[in-house]
Amino acid sequence: MKKSILFIALLFGTIFAANAQKFALIDTEYILKNIPAYERANEQLNQISKKWQSEVEAIATEAQTMYKNYQSESVFLSEEQKTQREEEIVSKERGAAELRRTYFGPDGELFKKRESLMKPIQDEIYNAVKEISEQKSYALVIDRASAADIIFASPRIDISNEVLAKLGYSN
Repeated sequence: MKKSILFIALLFGTIFAANAQKFALIDTEYILKNIPAYERANEQLNQISKKWQSEVEAIATEAQTMYKNYQSESVFLSEEQKTQREEEIVSKERGAAELRRTYFGPDGELFKKRESLMKPIQDEIYNAVKEISEQKSYALVIDRASAADIIFASPRIDISNEVLAKLGYSN
């Protein structure tokens, strides 16, 4: 009997504690779109990415041209010349692949550049959300942009505009 009373008391305590929690919602995509520094950083990343992509494509095209020339001239080449040309083609293809990995790989230059440009903006957003959460006693703030499982959320709990205001961007 004591166990069931204790269990019921614990259950009611949990329900009341859960009801006392305050939740909020933000949309980082919306916030970022309203920050001019983010748009500038994104444009800069796109320009760098296009430049690097054209460098990689130029080397890859050069390798393709070398291969086509090799195919058309292979009947006139000695075995030693064929081997030398094949090695040159493979070396050029490896160079293109290595450059692609250097620029666009998981720890590549684009990743590092994105991190250096975006991290300060993301840190500002995080600090603004943290301050608002502490002021208004939110127990949990969920990011709508990264929480794909949210089916519906009341616009009343969305504090995205408050975050923008805290960062100095009014909407």
